[in-house]
This record gives sequence, structure tokens and C-alpha cells, in this order.
Amino acid sequence: MSDGMPSVSSPSTEKMLFLQENMVHFVNQMSMPVIEVSLVLSKYLKKLVDVLEERAQKEGEELSNEILNPWPINSDSVDSARPGMPLQRLLEIVDVDRMDILDTMIRTIINGSELPFVDAVLALRRWEHLARSQLAKASGTGQLFSPIILPADF
Repeated sequence: MSDGMPSVSSPSTEKMLFLQENMVHFVNQMSMPVIEVSLVLSKYLKKLVDVLEERAQKEGEELSNEILNPWPINSDSVDSARPGMPLQRLLEIVDVDRMDILDTMIRTIINGSELPFVDAVLALRRWEHLARSQLAKASGTGQLFSPIILPADF
């Protein structure tokens, strides 16, 4: 498989940009909490990576670690000793409808634009890295439900 990095003027780059712009607009418009964005990304990345792994296995190819696994986050920001709300309780609080809309939007754009799955995974890994970094810095349950913060150049 290719390294997944499209050339600057490729149709795939335009499709990735379309996905990025729509996701940025939606999460900003809905003030989506970082935990909800993270859950949607995790679910969708698992589906895409499973499909890519199956295809790679059939073709006798290997996928890069960059595609297969979440990108590392700054370990200095991780506070593993912080107490928190049980996962089941967190899942009861999230807005499932809002998460379904984001999931549907991602799926529709990827499928409708025929964005190659490798490119889609790389685009979503960038989002996942941002969300995981913010989750790791959360000092309490309330911060998990704070809107995801997108850098100006994101």
C-alpha cells in the first residue's frame, strides 16, 4: 500500500480537505464535547482499519504503524492517577444523536467522495491525536464534556 500521503494537487487531497472542513464546521457549530468526538473517531477508525487490514492481508501487504495505531501523545500531559466517573456513567451522558450525526457525516463524505480509506484514516488519526491529547489533559469529568478545542491552523 502507498504511504497514504497524497500529492498537493491530488483529487484525494481535495477530498480530505472537504472532510476536514465539514468536520471542523460541524464540531464548532455543535460545540461538540471532546469525549463525543473521541468516541465517534474511535468507532469509525476501528471500522476503517479493520477493512484496510483485511485488504492488506489478502494482497500480502503490510500497513504502516501510522495507520494501524493511534499516534503517540505527549506523555507529560497524561495524569493516570486522576479519579473519574465510571465509563458506563459517562456513556449515559453523551449526546448519542449528535454523535450519530457526526458519524453519518464522516461516512457520507468518505463514501460519497470515494476518499481512499488510507487517506481517510490518516485524516481521522489527526483528529484522534488532538482529541486524545485534550482528554489526557482533562483534570475532571467536566472537562471531558467541554467542547473540543481546534487550533487555528487545524
